[in-house]
Amino acid sequence: MAQHDPHAFMPYPAVPSDSAKDGPLAGSRFGVKDLFHVAGYPTSMGQPVLAALLGLQTKTAPVVQQLLDAGATMAGKTVCDEFAFSMTGDNAHYGAPRNGAAPTRIAGGSSSGSASAVSNGMVDFALGTDTGGSVRAPASHCGLTGLRPTHGRVSLAEGLPLAPSFDTCGWFARDIQMFARVGDVLLGPDNKPLPARLRLMSPTDLWSLATVQALDALDKAKQRVNDVLGADLPVQVALEDIEKMYWAFRYLQGQEAWQSWGSFITQYAPTMGHAVAERMHWSATVTTEQARSASEFRELFTAHIEQLLGHDGVLMLPSMPDIAPLKTTSESAIEDYRNRAIRMLCVSGLSGLPQISLPMASRDGAPLGLSLMGPRGSDRSLIALAAEIMTASTSRIA
Repeated sequence: MAQHDPHAFMPYPAVPSDSAKDGPLAGSRFGVKDLFHVAGYPTSMGQPVLAALLGLQTKTAPVVQQLLDAGATMAGKTVCDEFAFSMTGDNAHYGAPRNGAAPTRIAGGSSSGSASAVSNGMVDFALGTDTGGSVRAPASHCGLTGLRPTHGRVSLAEGLPLAPSFDTCGWFARDIQMFARVGDVLLGPDNKPLPARLRLMSPTDLWSLATVQALDALDKAKQRVNDVLGADLPVQVALEDIEKMYWAFRYLQGQEAWQSWGSFITQYAPTMGHAVAERMHWSATVTTEQARSASEFRELFTAHIEQLLGHDGVLMLPSMPDIAPLKTTSESAIEDYRNRAIRMLCVSGLSGLPQISLPMASRDGAPLGLSLMGPRGSDRSLIALAAEIMTASTSRIA
């Protein structure tokens, strides 16, 4: 347990958690990102005017109910970036949750409160969402395991959207065993499990986006994966080029974000954090032609990456370009880091394929994640593969 409040939870009055007395998650505690409705709580999505407008909720999101029915106890709702449209974890209205693994560095957003609650030992696991990297980024920054599942695999019902064709519900845990137990509850069986014999591939174009220092830090982690899965084959994942991927993601996310929240912003003119306001105002300028072209590209890219992976391919890549920036880093430098990260993160976003970030490396005392990405619908076996690698890594270190 953290020695002082890491500011991970929203300041809501506690509501008793009506969880099952037994079940596969009995005895565990979890946090819920404050964009899922939970009966008796407000839902803010990091925006106080929205919380006031919506009031106390009468329904509980199915994904939360699944966890309660499995015996887990809900500890509260966690802070998230405004409209879940950021990657810093610093909410202009509710503050910045503390990174339990590297307190002088940002936790990363938009699921910052959930990652903070887990990394500070306040809960055993926590729900987040990942649209453009909002589980994978804080998982890497805070030394946690985090999954962006296959798009549509985990229910987002009774949750507030940012960009629905990209939004996914994921979660964080400190250890892979706890993480897998949650996956057993939320995912159900894989439609397309990974076979015993796999093709491990390293996308050299994505690795080139990491800093030299991060590449050095990830060397041993890569070797541990090789020890379990064999040598990796270098591949290129970009279709045309990385910039084409980046802008396709940005245009589609922006169009959908404005469709989700443009009318609210126009009608109520809420005060917004500077970076989020700029992002929303840019989103309003995305043209129909830009979105149409981006959508056509996404279809081509998805077919390309699915052909590359087939039924037995796994990509190994850095979760983020580097360790989390310091809290003192300028807003412009943070934005540069975010845009560099999106170029790496958008592969899973555009294709809708599952990606798990594992806490396998560090530098300067701060964590750095290594990711595995698998075929559509392979989430459970991807977690099992991650558990095999993490267990082998622990044994090797011991």
